[in-house]
Amino acid sequence: MVWVPLRTTRTDRRAPLCAPTTRSTTMSLEWLMDWSWSLDGLRDFIATGIQSFRDCDATALAAVACLLVLFVWYCYHVGREQPRAYATVNALMQSAEANGVQNGYVYCHSPECVRCTHHDGLNQKLYHNLQEYAKRYSWSGMGRIHKGIREQGRYLNSRPSIQKPEVFFLPDLPTMPYFSRDAQKHDVELLERNFQTILCEFETLYKAFSNCSLPQGWKMNSTPSGEWFTFYLVNQGMCVPRNCRRCPRTYRLLGSLRTCIGNNVFGNACISVLSPGTVIAEHYGPTNIRIRCHLGLKTPSNCELVVGGEPQCWAEGRCLLFDDSFLHTAFHEGPPEEGPRVVFMVDLWHPNVAAAERQALDFIFAPGR
Repeated sequence: MVWVPLRTTRTDRRAPLCAPTTRSTTMSLEWLMDWSWSLDGLRDFIATGIQSFRDCDATALAAVACLLVLFVWYCYHVGREQPRAYATVNALMQSAEANGVQNGYVYCHSPECVRCTHHDGLNQKLYHNLQEYAKRYSWSGMGRIHKGIREQGRYLNSRPSIQKPEVFFLPDLPTMPYFSRDAQKHDVELLERNFQTILCEFETLYKAFSNCSLPQGWKMNSTPSGEWFTFYLVNQGMCVPRNCRRCPRTYRLLGSLRTCIGNNVFGNACISVLSPGTVIAEHYGPTNIRIRCHLGLKTPSNCELVVGGEPQCWAEGRCLLFDDSFLHTAFHEGPPEEGPRVVFMVDLWHPNVAAAERQALDFIFAPGR
């Protein structure tokens, strides 16, 4: 048997496989030819694309460009979006006296008033303050505050008309117009034990009304009828030094209260006076994180406080606790000879706001922040 090598039938321009150097050279030439073909194809593809672009209608190109710009703008806007707010922190500063009534509710027109100033837009400052607090301390226990700041628009818009805090709503707090005395038992009992002290300092102040229409330190508030005066010791978290010096024992008493809101724009302490025939227009408070305490100093007949549609009467030497984020009003319809209705008003923490939340809220809503 004779072995005969088979002859290949295809035309092969390559050298015999037995020569390694020649084989490598041939493979390189083949690769270069393929690459050259690829460049030709790419050049033809680009040329075709340019020609197609030239042939396009100018209006269509402009529309595509506009859509591209809008898409880029949308991506940028979504990426930097912050929670919506109903009041900027610049509005949460020292209060000014009310001087107007709008849509049936008491409003003033001062740009500094925490309750009466309304701003639509992004609440970047509040969110920034929360983040700064969390970086300094901890995110632990901040769930409700974080949720409240992020979703203020939804909460405030969806609240029933009976309760609509004007500035800040903290979710998941128990809701009721009035609170029992046990809600802040220590502070209620302390205020009631010092009833005579507070009353004496008020009577000394009130003697000045015989000399002029509005003595120094008093503010007159807007009412549909009658006269409503307030004498602030603490006004939206800011101490009023001149007034405090005139009521030193009452001011020292504030430092003994365990739940008094002090370094916070939602905290106030004042003497509130309603003359006979006065009606305070219905209005909402700024937040639900506090409860307002009224210690009755002088309570003539036919005087009432109405919160969430429920009437209550003051009593001398007794505290009345209520949530002023509910729609509320007060009136004095007693005879002139019985004199004014007088209460000492102080803002206390809502009993279901935790200690960590109080600390954070004091930081976020610090006066002037």
